[in-house]
Amino acid sequence: MQLYTPTDVHQLQQDLPYLIEIMEWLKNFVAKPHPDLGRSGVVCPFVPPSLKLNSIRLTVLRSKNLALQEIADIILPYLDIFLELEPREKPAALNKAILFIFPDIDIEDAPKIIDVVHKQLKPFFVKAGLMIGEFHNRTESPGLHNPNFRPLRSPIPMLVIRPMTEADLTFMHHADDPRLSITSHEAYLKYFGHKIKDEKKLKNAHQLLELAHKQLQEEN
Repeated sequence: MQLYTPTDVHQLQQDLPYLIEIMEWLKNFVAKPHPDLGRSGVVCPFVPPSLKLNSIRLTVLRSKNLALQEIADIILPYLDIFLELEPREKPAALNKAILFIFPDIDIEDAPKIIDVVHKQLKPFFVKAGLMIGEFHNRTESPGLHNPNFRPLRSPIPMLVIRPMTEADLTFMHHADDPRLSITSHEAYLKYFGHKIKDEKKLKNAHQLLELAHKQLQEEN
């Protein structure tokens, strides 16, 4: 049984519309097929079982007066919290996520806040075998099967923690940041290098890592 103080109730009243909006987006977009997806199935195959398992956690983060570093400092401790959340045993452990909802961030400002904090935090999460994703209505991140599809466009800016999967190879490369690419590819190979049965994919992962090292050498 949950006990609420008057302050808790007031905060819930303020946050509830955003929580409901994101839940509706999850159920009606992310957990559904889309004609522009480029493959059969739902937009994210992990969301329907996560909803069924009740293993998605959401929180509203008020960031109006917060500096970028303050936002990062709030989210980073959730790396360890996430790892301790149930379910912890695979394969069920792949079906959980924490969604940080930022209603105070204007759509136009989202790339300058969400994307910057995401880039700062990503090395910590990939080293732990996790992903942190950036979601907002201005993101240009393409779909894996259709470069014109934008699956990460959400109605409210968000940062999302979830487990890393073998399909995340595409998200390991950062053309503008070879150091981040190296960290990401090394983490990916640590967790999946011995599991990948597709030799072409494994070779591609090693080539991208080598490319990032060369790019860093050229920059130096």
